[in-house]
Parts: sequence; structure tokens; C-alpha cells
Amino acid sequence: MNDSLPPQYDRVQQGSLVAGVVLLGLSIALGFSNWTQFFRSYLVAFIFWTGMGLGCMAILMLHHMVGGTWGFALRRLLESGAKTVRLMAVLAIPLLLIVPKLYSWAAPEADRAAMPPFKRFYLSRTFFTGRTIFYFAAWIVLIYFLNKFSAEQDRTGEPGILRRLQNLSGPGLLIYGLTVTYASVDWAMSLEPKWFSTIYGMIFMVTQALSATALVTVVVMFLSDRKPLSDIVTPLLFNDFGNLLLVFTMLWAYLSFSQYLIIWAGNLQDEIPWYMARASGGWAWVALALIVFHFAIPFFLLLMRFIKRRKRILAALAAGLIVMSVIDIYWLTVPAFEPKGPEFHLTDYGTLIGIGGLWMWLFLSQLRKRPLLPLHDPRLEEVLHHG
Repeated sequence: MNDSLPPQYDRVQQGSLVAGVVLLGLSIALGFSNWTQFFRSYLVAFIFWTGMGLGCMAILMLHHMVGGTWGFALRRLLESGAKTVRLMAVLAIPLLLIVPKLYSWAAPEADRAAMPPFKRFYLSRTFFTGRTIFYFAAWIVLIYFLNKFSAEQDRTGEPGILRRLQNLSGPGLLIYGLTVTYASVDWAMSLEPKWFSTIYGMIFMVTQALSATALVTVVVMFLSDRKPLSDIVTPLLFNDFGNLLLVFTMLWAYLSFSQYLIIWAGNLQDEIPWYMARASGGWAWVALALIVFHFAIPFFLLLMRFIKRRKRILAALAAGLIVMSVIDIYWLTVPAFEPKGPEFHLTDYGTLIGIGGLWMWLFLSQLRKRPLLPLHDPRLEEVLHHG
């Protein structure tokens, strides 16, 4: 039990659970009138919140590889966030049961004979289900050992555990990159099976890292006035968090623009319609909002040191980036169902906040179980001195 958490922590945790159960239940009730729309909304929420947990796992492994003061304030939060992937594995089951309602290639009326042989084999319901099970199995195994070694380090203080974490994190980042690439192709790109992009998976990886970094930055802001985080959290540390957000914001913009430029310059009939749908009608306004609020304004603000060193301003900016990451996932996926423009539905909000409430409840539950700072890490004394 962690006694260093603020008094309102229990209320937030319980409120997250109540909000999650109630809103997800209401969304399911609305689904009785239109199950197809419910599962479309569910898919967007599922992809976003799964990505949040995976982003935590990726940043955690990055910290183990490179070290740095910034990671010690975030490590417990990242470990707790990564553990939510188990919840998302359970929430993936409904999607696997209704694949034909979402994916045109799995619909009974699909002309599979017209597909190329490899695509016909790859886009089969059985193989799709098997791949999804494999992704979650790989992620859960990685997260299990990352937390197991971390707990052993807290308990024993054995110096060699740091090397074990590093040895796991190197291959783990490679596994993460490969599995997230294929998962993004399966869950999102295959909604429009004639379109493809080799940068697509990297865009999802950067979005996951950006949203996870933004979330833990907000949480650290709320916990930074209480021990033990108050011993190491300084304006310089928030400056580091701001630099991370700036890097991921720039990388997201670079990859997104590169994908657009390559496809537009290639002028290929199978690829351009994907962008035409997302740059016309109501979707054009969503694309413009992403350019302005997901890149231009955050990029400009994160260049300013005085903003990055003021924790409440930085946390507000990080919260805005989380919202824009949701809109980004929405823009990438929903035009496959609504090509003329977004038609916002109550289930869009209900599933997103509902799954988010369950995610936050589990995140806060895991955060309670361990000290907020890692114990016996060989680099901890240097970090405390820096703080």
C-alpha cells in the first residue's frame, strides 16, 4: 500500500471505475439499436487506450536502455500504465467476435477471389484472430518480466538486475516495433484493405509514445508536491518532460507529412483516395485541426523554456496533446466508415470515456501497490543529488 498518495486519490480511483462502468454500460445499451455503430466507436477507443498502455511500456524500456533523471519520476507510472495491457487483452475479445461487422474483407459478401493470393491468406478471420492473440501474449510477457525484475530490484537491491532490465529492454523495443506495426495494419489499415503505407505503423508508435508521455506528465504534476516525488521533481525535470513531448510532436509531424508527400508524389490510384477522403468535406476541418493543434501550437509553445518549466502550464499542454491524439486515431480510422465527414455519435464518447475510466482505475490501482520511486537502483543516489 502506498501512503504517499494525496487524500483525493481514492476518490479519483473510485470515480474512474464508476464512470467507466456506467458510460460503457450506457454505450452498450445504445448499441442494441445499432450494434455496427457501437463496435465502430468501440474500435477507436480500444485502439487508443491499448496504445496508451503500449506507449508506457515503450517509454519504460527506453528509460532502462538510456537512463536519465527524467525516467525515475516516471518509472512507477510507466510500469502501472503498461500493466493495463492485460485489461485491453480482455476488451479485445468482443472485437474478435464481430470482425465481419467492421472489416469489409471479412464480410460474407466480400469477393475474396479477387484478392491477391497473399492478401487473401493474410486477411482471413482465423489468422487475424491468431495474430491479435500473439501480439497481446508478447506484450504481456514483456510487461511481466519488466515488472518482475523491477520488484526484485526493490526487494533485494542486487546490482545485476539493472543489466537484466537493459538486456530485456533492447530486444523488447524491437518486439514492440514489429508487433505494433502489424497490429496497426490489422486493426486500422485493413479497414480499407486496398490501401497501404510503410510508415503507418511508425505513426502509431509515435502517437502511443506521445500520449503516454503526456499522461504521465499530467499525473506527475498532481503528485509532485508530496514526498517522495517532491525530492526529485524540479523545474529542470519538467523541462525534460517538455523536451520529450517536443521530440514526439516533431516526429509525429515528420512521419505524417512524409507519408502524405510520398503518396501524393507517387500519384498511385490505390493510395491517393485514402487522403482524398480525409482532406475533403468535414474531414478537412479535422485534418486542419490536427495540423494546428497537434503540431503547430504545441511545437511553438514547447520551444519556450519558461513554459516547459512551469508544471501546470506544461500539464495543460500535455492534456491537450492527449485529446489531439484521440482525434488523430479517429481521423485515421473512422473515414473508412464515414467518408463524407464525421458523424459524431453518443457511443463515440461513451466508449472512449468508458474504457478510459476502466483503464484509469486499473492504472491507479497498480500505482498504489509500489513505492512511487524505485528502491535500490544503482543510479538513484545520483538522481536524488540532482534533485
